Amino acid sequence: MISFIIRRLIAGVLTVITICVFGFFLLYLGAHDIARRLVGSTADPEIVARKEIELGLDRPLLTRFVDWTGSALVGDLGRSWFSGQEVTDALATRLPVTLSLTLGATILTAVVGVLVGVLAASQRGTADRIIQVIIVVVSAVPGFLIALFLVFIFGLTLRIFPATGYIPFGTSVVGWLSTIALPVIALALGAIASVAQQVRGAMIDSLRLDYVRTLRSRGIPHGRVVYRHVLRNAAGPALSVLGLQVIVMFGGAVVVEQVFSLPGLGQAAVAATLQGDVPLVMGIIVSTALLVLVINLIVDLLQGVLNPKVRVS
Repeated sequence: MISFIIRRLIAGVLTVITICVFGFFLLYLGAHDIARRLVGSTADPEIVARKEIELGLDRPLLTRFVDWTGSALVGDLGRSWFSGQEVTDALATRLPVTLSLTLGATILTAVVGVLVGVLAASQRGTADRIIQVIIVVVSAVPGFLIALFLVFIFGLTLRIFPATGYIPFGTSVVGWLSTIALPVIALALGAIASVAQQVRGAMIDSLRLDYVRTLRSRGIPHGRVVYRHVLRNAAGPALSVLGLQVIVMFGGAVVVEQVFSLPGLGQAAVAATLQGDVPLVMGIIVSTALLVLVINLIVDLLQGVLNPKVRVS
């Protein structure tokens, strides 16, 4: 098991390093006229040149990368070119918002997706067909349309939840729940459909196996066969899909945070990219890549626990 964890860690770290290398060179190669944009289009060339020296843009790109890597390894991701704020401080204020969304959406996806998949596989018939139609409809609707629909119905028309804004958990737990409820639902619906479909398919395959017939012939109740034996076999594929969906959620959070005006990483990523704020964009890339690494590692470990063959492969 230890060698399995070490292999996964090495693969994850190499992935993060690759993402950082490509991200750094692509962003800096595309960062033109940043100094002039910062000092103004009518500024003297000398002022522009001093700004470039201040930002380190006069040095070779490889030297900048070596310096950035050395600083990043000790937790220093630099300062935002436009606000002057430490990138780590900017991430620290925005990361809890995005984590609230993705963690809430992950829990909702895992619980509802598994329950819906089990219900469809175990009941079949009319219930299965209705669930299949709902899954297809939800999968076909873009996430931003779902978010806008939720804002219009529950935020503006019924006024059950705030349409926009965010209240931190430390300020008010009830306020925090009310502000993330609609974004979490908007982020989770598509993932619930994918996980439910995967659980349904895996469970139907398992229900046809001989050992299930043997268990039933022994008089073991249907619910015990489904939840104790069949669901365990279906958990591996469902975990893989859930892990992928969590990664997709980080991308979907960009849109959801824009719709609900949430001050998270997604909103910061859009603003920083439009401005050309390379240090802040790199900070967001690094933090997101590390989060994805942790999520993948957790999913791999859970799969390794559920299925020893995964550890060997």
